[in-house]
Amino acid sequence: MIEVFGIAFSIMGLLPSIASTLAYSIPAGPAGMVWSWFLASMFIFVVGLAMADLGSAMPTSGGLYWWTHYFASPKTRNALSFLVGYSNTLGLVGGLVSIDYGFSLMLLSVVVLANDGNYTPSSGVIYAVFLGCILCHGVLASTLSKVMGKLQTVFVALNFVLIVATIIALPVGRASQRNSAHFVFAEVENLTTWPTGWAFMLAWLSPIWTIGGFDSCVHMSEEASNATRAVPYGIIMSIGSCWLFGWILTIVIAACMNPDLEAVLTSPFGQPMAQIYYDALGKRGAIGMMTLLFIVQFLMGLSILVAASRQSWAFSRDGALPFSSFFRKISAKLGYIPFRAVWGCVGVGAILGLLSLIAPAAAQALFSLAVAGNNVAWGTPILCRLVWGQNKFKPGPVYTGRYSIAIGWTAIVFLCFGTLLAMFPVGGPNPTPSSMNYTVVINSAVWLGALAYYFIDARKWFTGPKITLDLTDLSESQERAIVSEGLEVQHVKPSPVGVEQNVGEKRAEV
Repeated sequence: MIEVFGIAFSIMGLLPSIASTLAYSIPAGPAGMVWSWFLASMFIFVVGLAMADLGSAMPTSGGLYWWTHYFASPKTRNALSFLVGYSNTLGLVGGLVSIDYGFSLMLLSVVVLANDGNYTPSSGVIYAVFLGCILCHGVLASTLSKVMGKLQTVFVALNFVLIVATIIALPVGRASQRNSAHFVFAEVENLTTWPTGWAFMLAWLSPIWTIGGFDSCVHMSEEASNATRAVPYGIIMSIGSCWLFGWILTIVIAACMNPDLEAVLTSPFGQPMAQIYYDALGKRGAIGMMTLLFIVQFLMGLSILVAASRQSWAFSRDGALPFSSFFRKISAKLGYIPFRAVWGCVGVGAILGLLSLIAPAAAQALFSLAVAGNNVAWGTPILCRLVWGQNKFKPGPVYTGRYSIAIGWTAIVFLCFGTLLAMFPVGGPNPTPSSMNYTVVINSAVWLGALAYYFIDARKWFTGPKITLDLTDLSESQERAIVSEGLEVQHVKPSPVGVEQNVGEKRAEV
């Protein structure tokens, strides 16, 4: 359970993620940053509870699109699971790209700090660092599979070291210049051309993007022992930890940053967090903290590449991705990992990273496209379960009980709102080609393209994921619902509690 939690928490990489998305939260002012974190995290926790219900009942690497196919109506299940698979793959690869892009900015900010602000990296240099980072992740994800679970404990420890160091260092460094409680909790600003209320809502994108890796627990299901408990608790613990510690961090940052928010956002170091560290700790302290920050960010990218490759492998296993026969192969020599799927994700990520060459505003779409892709992928199976699948749903050992339906509908409303939020230009209305939010272009192309591909060709051969259940554990009403909808289910024997199985052994049992 701790290792599954570690995968999600290390992907979230709390402080590096907050630092990467300060451009969303600072324009709303200190109070906007603090309270948007608290409120958005509360709703994300509700989404996590809804997903924990599903993760405990049916843990599988294909998770989201598998659940969609199982719970949806006979007429919609294939098309919706096809859409969810593509959206989730885009969301995870988009998360990888945005994390590695953030890494490149942080690493280069250290170079700028070392040169006293007299160096400005070009878009080409930023992309070159990004490309080197994502290629390194591909190599490491291909060679460290046997110790990846254990490494998550190290990643979590480094995250907490960075969090504690920042919570202590910033207030000490700004002891004589800390901001008042009124400034932190009640001072609202608006550095955009949107209305003040909407600028506050756009600040929600910071926590929505940061706490966006919890579904990675689901994608590691088939490599986890006692998955029916490890997966849901991993989801709940990772979101809850980010909610609490993230709120503390935003309060500390608001209390210790320069009240001149424009100066922080337009820092010559290229990163608002680098300026905040510099103001509190000086040049050497800022270089040290930013170095630790980009190291943790690098580890985040490695963790999310592992999760993205498992999702894309599970999707190609059912023939849905282009070149599925190629990407579904497992490498026995490297420890039974989806080696080709790993490098497929790296290749797509390298292409999406080209957005950073357009303009800094366009590069922000690297963050919001992950939000929109994941929200659609998370919301669809929850909706299918509520609308069509209640008779087929058998709760697992972790279940929210009578509150489950209310939690599910609350999650759906929030995810719809978050998807629309991710489409808006951050700076204000009437954007130019260099300042528009390209999320609406990329995500719509993937969603519409996936549906067009399905209705033109894939509907002729795509039958959805292979569903495997322990049939002896179903109730009579579930059996009737499954039979009436024509679902093909393969019987699989449950493994003894506490016994791990690799993917090959599981599929051999079927």
